[in-house]
Amino acid sequence: MTDERMGDALWAALRRVPPGSGIVFRHYATPAGERRAMLRRVKRVASARGLVVVVAGDSSIAADGVHGRVRARAIWRIRTWPAHDRAEALAGRRAGADALFVSPVHATRSHAGASGLGPARAMRIGRGLGIPVIALGGMDESRWRRIRRFGFHGWAAIDAWVR
Repeated sequence: MTDERMGDALWAALRRVPPGSGIVFRHYATPAGERRAMLRRVKRVASARGLVVVVAGDSSIAADGVHGRVRARAIWRIRTWPAHDRAEALAGRRAGADALFVSPVHATRSHAGASGLGPARAMRIGRGLGIPVIALGGMDESRWRRIRRFGFHGWAAIDAWVR
């Protein structure tokens, strides 16, 4: 996951993400022209490293996929969906999501003031839908090792990639 809080640390983070992983490009508050230029640069780095890029919000630049409640286009081959509760997970399934980002598993700056769902409750949000569930919210490698047994397909983070 990316956002404006990362600043220039975004580029170092992209170098640390394991090959075969994905980037959800968010940067909602970045002005449109700057956002497009940044996304083009992210895509170049991702392509060189074997990473998938999905874009949150509408973008005129094609990527590997789209994240969230935006109109799907034929150029996108992957659709990911945010799910904070079972209703949002079901909406993702109806929209044809390929993966659900369930959050916040733990307390996080992205959901200031919200307590985490906890791994068991987070997994129940997406269980049985036939869609991979990705843990998000206060995640890092150490927490991933402790919660993967709940059946999550993977984990995502912002702060874990920025040191």
